[in-house]
Amino acid sequence: MTTATTGRTTVRGAVGTAHTRIEGRDKVTGAARYAGEIPFADLAHGWLVLSTVTRGRVRSVETGPVLDMPGVLTVLHHGNAPRLTTDYVGMLGLPDPTAAVFQHDRVPHAGWPVALVVAETPEQAREAAEALVVTYAREPHDTAFVAAHPDAYAADGFMPAVTEKGDLEAELAASAHVVDAEYTTPEEHHAMMEPHAATARWDGGRLEVIDSNQGATWVQGELAKLFSLDESAVRVRSEHVGGGFGSKGVRAHQVSAVMAATTLQRPVRVVLTRRQMFSLTGYRSPTSQRVRLGADADGRLRALEHRSLNQTSTVYEFVEPSAGVARVMYDADAHRTANHVVRLDVPSPTWMRAPGEAPGSFALEAALDELAERCGVDPIELRLRNEPEAGPVSGLPFGSRNLAACFREGARRFGWADRDPRPGLRRDGRWLLGTGTAAASFGAGAGPSTALVTAEADGGFTVRIAAADIGTGARTALTLVAADALEVTPERVRVRIGDSDFGPAMIAGGSMGTRSWAWAVTAAARELRERLALGTSIPPEGITVRSDTTEALGALTQKERHAYGAQFAEVAVDTATGEVRVRRMLGIFAAGKIVNPLTARSQLVGGMTWGISMALHEEAVRDRNTGGHYGPDLAGYHVATHADVPHVEADWVDDPDPDDPVGIKGVGEIGIVGAAAAIANAVWHATGARHRSLPIRPDRILAAATGAPDA
Repeated sequence: MTTATTGRTTVRGAVGTAHTRIEGRDKVTGAARYAGEIPFADLAHGWLVLSTVTRGRVRSVETGPVLDMPGVLTVLHHGNAPRLTTDYVGMLGLPDPTAAVFQHDRVPHAGWPVALVVAETPEQAREAAEALVVTYAREPHDTAFVAAHPDAYAADGFMPAVTEKGDLEAELAASAHVVDAEYTTPEEHHAMMEPHAATARWDGGRLEVIDSNQGATWVQGELAKLFSLDESAVRVRSEHVGGGFGSKGVRAHQVSAVMAATTLQRPVRVVLTRRQMFSLTGYRSPTSQRVRLGADADGRLRALEHRSLNQTSTVYEFVEPSAGVARVMYDADAHRTANHVVRLDVPSPTWMRAPGEAPGSFALEAALDELAERCGVDPIELRLRNEPEAGPVSGLPFGSRNLAACFREGARRFGWADRDPRPGLRRDGRWLLGTGTAAASFGAGAGPSTALVTAEADGGFTVRIAAADIGTGARTALTLVAADALEVTPERVRVRIGDSDFGPAMIAGGSMGTRSWAWAVTAAARELRERLALGTSIPPEGITVRSDTTEALGALTQKERHAYGAQFAEVAVDTATGEVRVRRMLGIFAAGKIVNPLTARSQLVGGMTWGISMALHEEAVRDRNTGGHYGPDLAGYHVATHADVPHVEADWVDDPDPDDPVGIKGVGEIGIVGAAAAIANAVWHATGARHRSLPIRPDRILAAATGAPDA
């Protein structure tokens, strides 16, 4: 722990010490209000009406009877809604047309927004929405995701679609050991506790939106472009967010709320139901992945191919870059990766915790385990033998790569040395026991951000930044970072977030939030401290310094910057019932400087818990006849619960990023990466049967026990 001296007071460094959440008491007592709870005078309520057909056109919207119902104020649809601007490029590229509601009569998938009913109360709005009659002209549709779909094509997304070097077929032919396998992952949904909610109102000619999102300035910019407004004429506030995981961007509920508020000239709130979220807020696409590995007799890779296919909607191209994980993890003389998509009549997928890395690591790390078995090499040793010296595709140097340290520490603590590598030998009564491991990586990036730090006349300091705390503890982390940069105690720092009026800032996503915001806060705080050191007196309004990290980030040397981890799992399998139980998990991570060990450990354990859910439970299933889901709610969509998570432990090795002013890399995503593979590899070790399709359901365990192919 570091110390700094300010005047006569010695201040011990706050970063790296455990602190409870600053807003924790407010959250557990109900004082913290979320987007759907904040009161407004004269508030009206909107309820979205979604299409009941999979593909076609809206022929008519019978608004007359609904407008006569009690409390109904208006019904917006493609025939009367305000026109939007959609031909722009936003923060994350072209906008998803799903959010640009009521602009035409086309229906590209089941659950497409066709109308918004606005009434005095939510009950009146819901009743009227359910009574609204919409007729359609139906068209043929295709919702079937299959590995060999004839319309699949290579797509770039946020990385090149294809990378390749060397002669893949020649190296495979020359390899002593070859793995060639198909792996599949299902459609998965974010399922955060707080639903999507937004309230829009006009205040003195300025649009204000109270929202639950992952970036206030992101939503501000998108709404300004959609409604052809200057960004200064839009304010977005999002103080408390009950989970996001990638889905809380610009969606139909915010846009429709703004439309209704503009039409009625009064505040309008739109809250999505859990079932509506399954259609309107994105999901992780199912994937079909083929991995081919070729190695010499010692297990060193000569050939690596990782191909992935995901589905996207017909109106928006989204790539789940599952093959991207191979581009940074392992090298080979011949190396080929490719991401493909197929357009189907389904809703648009979106970012979901560790997009690409989570499903991609399942396929790649399961294949590595299969290769280790064929080579007769310990799975950890195989990975260590294939540690690259530079980026396998980029050729760039690694900023730091402490994966080996994670494996060594994890193996020691998990008791890996005592493991008999032969499968199907350990028993505990009716249970077969097995252990497995897998590697993890996730990029350590940062986005340009601005921050305001004010020295107040009362001796305190106020930090203002348009950060989003989506449950990660960002408020608390930024308080610790600011305190150290100012050389004061955390009690003297007040952090305000979630307001677009504070200036542009990176979104909470890609494990880049805290890293990006801390960089901006540190820069502003250090400059302010230097000004105060000159003896500047503080006026009643305080002294404020603004930072902008755009130039600093642009000057960074190009490197492969990643967080890493080693996942370990022990499972118990009953092959008579098909039941799989995870008995314990351990994750050891190299994830940069840990700002707040308390909340960081929660993030890592949460990610690992999601890995259990991914491996054994989560699977959204569509009816091919309608394109709709079976059980689109938290009763029908199964996630891991407390009973499924007996003992999960997360820890880390020392790994500060030398190019970051605080040393941060980010912990939000890395916990889920590799977790599902470790569990699947443990199931093989317990039973001797490989499971290449997630989730590992009881029926799949039973099928494997009888020698049937993977269901």
